[in-house]
Amino acid sequence: METIEKRDEFVSRFSKWNGDEKLAGYPFVENRHAPFAPVRRALPMLNLGLITSAGAFIDGAPGFDLESKGGDLSYKEIPVEVGAEDLDFAAKGYDDSAVREDLNAQIPVDRLLEYEDNRVIGRLNHVWWSLSSYIPDAAAVAEQLATKIAERLKRYEVQAALLIPASRLCHQTLGVVAREVEKHGIPTMMVSVDRTVSDKIRPPRVAYYNGEFGSVAGKPNWKQFQHRVLDEAIRWIESFDQPTSRKLVVELESAVEASRGER
Repeated sequence: METIEKRDEFVSRFSKWNGDEKLAGYPFVENRHAPFAPVRRALPMLNLGLITSAGAFIDGAPGFDLESKGGDLSYKEIPVEVGAEDLDFAAKGYDDSAVREDLNAQIPVDRLLEYEDNRVIGRLNHVWWSLSSYIPDAAAVAEQLATKIAERLKRYEVQAALLIPASRLCHQTLGVVAREVEKHGIPTMMVSVDRTVSDKIRPPRVAYYNGEFGSVAGKPNWKQFQHRVLDEAIRWIESFDQPTSRKLVVELESAVEASRGER
């Protein structure tokens, strides 16, 4: 199965795109089918990899190029021990105020370490992967970046991957990455707040809700909200038995909490 169906058509349309930063006229990839890798290890036993596209990098190190038409195809491997105070962000297409206020709103390392402590997952892989928030060249993502990420996941013996995009465009980027990763036999789950884009790309597993770019993993400084997003998304990695997109119940649960005056 191709990571991008009708690749040549996309390449042709992309070559004619004017590079508008607001994505006017941008030729989003559209796929009809999705690869699917079954889970081979129970959640409490697996090594979970985290992939985000908020453009995070260690302060003082090279960031991401946000100016080229095709985007920056590099990635950063960041140890889980690196704290929020040591990170900076090359943000394009989303407001980075939420992730700067609370890293877990977009890069939920603390929440996932809590799941590790509580035996929800076996462990969080000791490095996570950071991608640029602005990579318009989806064909290059499929042929270069996604393959490299899949190889790194296999190198670290990651048994499942959680993907969290930050902007509208990087819903496409991580959707393409998820497709390639599953082709390499590693199950994925992508959290989405833009169902229109994620439905076009067709990542194998999608958990979506009506959230906001820049805080896709949950509202900043609201641990319970973040847990609601992640709880179902992570457990669905194991329960989905075919390519599926399913809505999270986070909004309903949060509305009930607000009506009780608990938030």
